Amino acid sequence: MAKQAPQSDPAQDAPEVSAPQHAAAGLPAVGHSLRMAAEQMGARRTLATLLKVNQQDGFDCPGCAWPEPDKPHTAEFCENGAKAVAEEATERRVRAEFFAAHPVADLAERSGYWLGQQGRLTQPMLLDEGATHYTPVSWDDAFALVAEELKALDTPDGAAFYTSGRTSNEAAFAYQLFARRLGTNNLPDCSNMCHESSGSALTETLGVGKGSVSLKDLYQADLIIVAGQNPGTNHPRMLSALERAKRAGATIVSVNPLPEAGLERFKNPQHARGLVGHGTKLTDLFLQIRLGGDLALFRALNRIVLEQDGVDRDFVAEHCYGFEEFEAQARRTDRAEVLAATGLPWEQIEELGRLVLKSEKIIVCWAMGLTQHKHAVPTIREVVNFLLLRGNVGRPGAGVCPVRGHSNVQGDRTMGIFERPGDAFLDALGREFGFEPPREHGLDSVDTIRAMRDGRIGVFFAMGGNFVAATPDTEVTEAAMRNCRLTVHVSTKLNRSHVVTGARALILPTLGRTDRDVSARGAQFVSVEDSMGQVHASRGGLRPPAPGLLSETAIVCRLARTVLGPRDTVPWEDFATDYDTLRDRIARVVPGFEDFNEKVRRPGGFTLPHGPRDTRTFPTATGKANFSVNPLTAPEVPPGRLLLQTLRSHDQYNTTIYGLDDRYRGIKGGRRVVLVNPADAEELGLTDGGYVDLVGEWSDGVERRAPHFRVVHYPVARGGAAAYYPETNVLVPLDSTADISNTPTSKAVVIRFAPDSGA
Repeated sequence: MAKQAPQSDPAQDAPEVSAPQHAAAGLPAVGHSLRMAAEQMGARRTLATLLKVNQQDGFDCPGCAWPEPDKPHTAEFCENGAKAVAEEATERRVRAEFFAAHPVADLAERSGYWLGQQGRLTQPMLLDEGATHYTPVSWDDAFALVAEELKALDTPDGAAFYTSGRTSNEAAFAYQLFARRLGTNNLPDCSNMCHESSGSALTETLGVGKGSVSLKDLYQADLIIVAGQNPGTNHPRMLSALERAKRAGATIVSVNPLPEAGLERFKNPQHARGLVGHGTKLTDLFLQIRLGGDLALFRALNRIVLEQDGVDRDFVAEHCYGFEEFEAQARRTDRAEVLAATGLPWEQIEELGRLVLKSEKIIVCWAMGLTQHKHAVPTIREVVNFLLLRGNVGRPGAGVCPVRGHSNVQGDRTMGIFERPGDAFLDALGREFGFEPPREHGLDSVDTIRAMRDGRIGVFFAMGGNFVAATPDTEVTEAAMRNCRLTVHVSTKLNRSHVVTGARALILPTLGRTDRDVSARGAQFVSVEDSMGQVHASRGGLRPPAPGLLSETAIVCRLARTVLGPRDTVPWEDFATDYDTLRDRIARVVPGFEDFNEKVRRPGGFTLPHGPRDTRTFPTATGKANFSVNPLTAPEVPPGRLLLQTLRSHDQYNTTIYGLDDRYRGIKGGRRVVLVNPADAEELGLTDGGYVDLVGEWSDGVERRAPHFRVVHYPVARGGAAAYYPETNVLVPLDSTADISNTPTSKAVVIRFAPDSGA
């Protein structure tokens, strides 16, 4: 039997702290994941469900976007994947009686962890203007209310349609079509806050804003550099791929301000040697870089390659543009500036340089450690420079590997969830559906918050996610959300965004990845795109948590018909009940999806075309791969301050909190901790185990405070600190964003320490 949801909200500010671990997975990971799954689902449901995760006849894990191998293991899931499945497939239920017993004011005092632990939502709920409680509402009345508010807007641009990365390709395409039929490109998404910097840099330099490698490339690489990423917690199945690469002869280099257990040693739970042996040592060289020093590191490597004549001259001459300007700047790279920015000894950088020069096939993997800085786009452009120098794009075993978070965040963008769509996509969409899509660029996530704050957005509609908790500057974001006329969230479970509302609010429950999706025309399936451009089917098998639940696709299509009226020519009813009809239209709009229905039914799905990878063709403005000139820059931190990065605990996926432990970092039973290098702590007078307030400092002079955090002496790179989000999102200024991409700078928050206000 599954355990009931907790009635009380556990304290999260009194954690136990022990030494961090130096290996990931193994028997503890198996035991922890199965225990959590059994608590949520019960033993029988756990076994039946987990054996369908990431299988060709099963469902795609609702966690990360790491791809499946050609021949999936029987247990093709990781510890955090099992937790994600358990959260969605839980037997706990949130019914009307729950809302009757809990006024919104009470729910607003609860933690995100407690809210999520209550279980699956079961029926549409309305918080009417002036009401204290959510009350049940019919689907028809809910759609009519949304239509009423949308039609009352002065302009369609008074609405914003947010998307979480777990939305399927089919639902995402229908969603963007509805928004554009309505007349707006206000389609912010979670990618705006995470990997937008990658897309911006890669589109400019290579012409495609996605990674260029496959799992097969990882297995063939000579050198893999993992920068600004913690796969042991955020993408654990990546460790299996790194282990296989290591056993095939690859050298692995980790670049990170924190040592991460998974990159030190991996005990693969799918093999006996991982369960009872010592596992595999993954990292050959660890560069403990200062926060924001990655651009300087890759600039230094580029100087070394140039000085040692390690350039692939034929590749550069045939396929690249802008080399001379790049070379002139790179050769002038100042060693002292590099050392100050990186905090690394030059001998260690030279050691990495030697590995680079003896490697023919190099892959660079990265995640938010590179993307959430003010200079994130130049940093990733410099990574591309590094790969282009030795011809490491478009050859087996080499390329760019931005590792995405949500399981379909890349697919949603492919389907048109983008506030700045290209003319080619809009032209194809307009031809297919016989209308002129709006051309004016819409609002991304940060600009949506600004627009809500300023009263320019009246309706905020979220397809999944937890916008309030995921976004920066929490107090500003919450005030902005309360400034709306109507907020709507399509969700599987409760979260913070349901209790920070507009004048009126709707919660629309939906089917999850694990649920059977059966319409009037029979069983349906959806598709997703992984981090490496592979598209495959996902079929849930569990009985839905309540009768009458609608899929995301059905919700979008029924809403669209209600809002746009019976004369709208899009066959919304067909789309809602037969996803094949929707996929046929996607096939005629989105490049690479020709014969979509046939290809997605193949075992393993199909791979989308990628010019730089497949044929070394680059659809950039110059028609070639572009070298870039990037000023060497790094964050500056005043004396007596540290640079804070926000990060996840091991019992967490984005804003979903599975538990209150961070096993690999030695934190148990709490989340309000700040990790500080012991030497920095001594200089600042921070006692291990003492409590402080974190105070953010930025140029606007506004004091942003996160109270009552336990200081933990931890081997963080000097000058930096780390703490979990969403608790520290309050410290990230709304207007502190990456140049070009407008991504919040969540890895570069200047903080000072103040006496504990909770004492």
